[in-house]
Amino acid sequence: MIPESSPPSLPPSETPQIVPTPPSHFTPEMAQAAELVGRLATEIQRIIIGQPDAIRDLLATWLSGGHLLLEGVPGLGKTRLAMALARTCSGSFRRIQFTPDLMPSDVTGHSLYDMKAQQFTVRHGPVFAHLVLADEINRAPAKTQSAMLELMQERQVTIDGTAYPLPSPFMVLATQNPIEQEGTYPLPEAQLDRFLMKIVIDYPNELEEHRIVTAAAGAPGGEGLSASDLSAVCSPEELAWCQGIATSVAAEPEVIGYAISLVRATRSTPNLSLGAGTRGAIALVQVARAYALLDGRGYVVPDDIKTAALPVLRHRVTVAPEAAISGQSADQVLSALLKSVPAPRR
Repeated sequence: MIPESSPPSLPPSETPQIVPTPPSHFTPEMAQAAELVGRLATEIQRIIIGQPDAIRDLLATWLSGGHLLLEGVPGLGKTRLAMALARTCSGSFRRIQFTPDLMPSDVTGHSLYDMKAQQFTVRHGPVFAHLVLADEINRAPAKTQSAMLELMQERQVTIDGTAYPLPSPFMVLATQNPIEQEGTYPLPEAQLDRFLMKIVIDYPNELEEHRIVTAAAGAPGGEGLSASDLSAVCSPEELAWCQGIATSVAAEPEVIGYAISLVRATRSTPNLSLGAGTRGAIALVQVARAYALLDGRGYVVPDDIKTAALPVLRHRVTVAPEAAISGQSADQVLSALLKSVPAPRR
């Protein structure tokens, strides 16, 4: 872990996508952290064409030390986005393909008896990595999904009564297909609440799709946009240092109160049968701080909270049956709440 008083040395950036213009209260450490994350974005954009909001939210989740749920139909680059992030950070990466026969021990690990040593030894599962891709997480049964709760919240795994800490920084990036429901197990609310953000990947526009097809079809097997072509930009220690810098971004009491008001409004609207919990308000402030850092500010503004509202809250609320029948989605209900809850003026 690199202390805040000793920031890591960063190589020069060629074409950073996020260029902060630091005001007087935007410290040199904040500028250095924003520059590093900007170079991460630049490198990822080499193979992820379009999807700027998804890349920004991915990096904001990484900066906030949270977990991310990616939802979208097959073929839109969800897995490629995760692999791009893993490639640009030199930390360890594991991919778990969730299937109906996956057991909890296949994820967390287990103990086994070593006949030669005449003792039990612990074999760690694939979750012992800095970045874990849980591919199609809703295809695993509830028992296996529940094994993810402890490691996502406590950052540790318990095997035979002994707790083993996970690497730091640690992030779970899970994907799911919203269309194909046969053979899937919906994620319970308790597990959904462990994800800091939920990003919905949409189709690219025509120009972006043309660029993707041209680049991908230029190599055998359609692998023209491969994560193996990317270079490592930072180390896990540098990333952990950036996460510490993000927590120092100022959030005034009025802005924190605005985040709380939005979350409390989800509990009183008749269009939602289940509102967001306090963890939702905490997540709003965390993500808003990351947004501010990416934008070159040392303080959070109400617009940061507004921008974070949909990806942070959409998976923490449940649309009431009456509203669902009328065709309203969680995003539509939350968008209406954003208009009804007054933002602080200063």
